[in-house]
Amino acid sequence: MTEESAAWLRERILSDPDVILGDDQLMRALLAADRRAAGRNVVDLRGVLVERLEDRLDRLEDTHREVLAAAYENVAGMNQVHRACLALLDPADFAGFLKVLTRDVAMILGVDIIRLGLEAPAAEPGQPLGPSGPLRATVIALPAGGVDGYVTRGRGLGPRKVTLRRAEPAGTSLYGPDAAAVRCEALMRLDLGEGNLAGLLAFGATDPNRFHPDQGVDLLTFFAGVFERTLRRWLA
Repeated sequence: MTEESAAWLRERILSDPDVILGDDQLMRALLAADRRAAGRNVVDLRGVLVERLEDRLDRLEDTHREVLAAAYENVAGMNQVHRACLALLDPADFAGFLKVLTRDVAMILGVDIIRLGLEAPAAEPGQPLGPSGPLRATVIALPAGGVDGYVTRGRGLGPRKVTLRRAEPAGTSLYGPDAAAVRCEALMRLDLGEGNLAGLLAFGATDPNRFHPDQGVDLLTFFAGVFERTLRRWLA
C-alpha cells in the first residue's frame, strides 16, 4: 500500500469508523492482527467491540420492555372491554340499559360522554329519543343517512366500523350542549338488523389524546358487535 493510499484509508476510517466497526469480517481480521501484534503499541479493538455489543444488548432490552408494556396494556384493555360487555347484559329494561351505558360502561372504559344516535327520519335531527328523565338526551335522532354523514363528515366515503378522531366543535347535534367539552371521539357504526336504520354509538372524551387514528380498534370493534346485538333486543 502506498503512503498516499494509506493516508486516504486512515482519513476514511477516521471520518466514518462504523465502516470498520459494523463489518464483522473486518473486525475479526483486525482482532486476529491484534493478537499477532501482542506486546506492540496497538489499539485494543476488542474493547470497542464489547462496547458495541453492550449497546446492542441495551437496545434489545429496551425493545423487550416496550413489547412487554404493550402486551400488558392490551391485556388491561381487553379486560376493560370484557367487563363493559358483561355490564350491558345485566339490565332488565331499556332505561336500565341506558343507565349502565352512561354510568358503568363510561367509568369502565374511561370516557366522559356516551351518546347513541339512531337514524329516525320522522324526528327532528338532534331531538332526544330516550326515556323521560336524565337519560333522555342519551339517545339522539339522526336524519336518514346521518350516521354515514357524521362519520365521514360529508365526504361520502364508506365509513369503517370504528373511527377514532379529534372532535369538531361544529358537531353539536350529537352531543348537544356538551359538544364544546368533547375534544376527541370514538365512533362505532351499528347494524341494528333487518328493517332498522343504522345507528351510531359515540364515545366522547375531554382529553384530546384519549382517542387518535393511530390506535388499534380491535377491542372497540368487538364491543360494538356486542352492543349492537344487545340493542337489537330492546328495539324489537
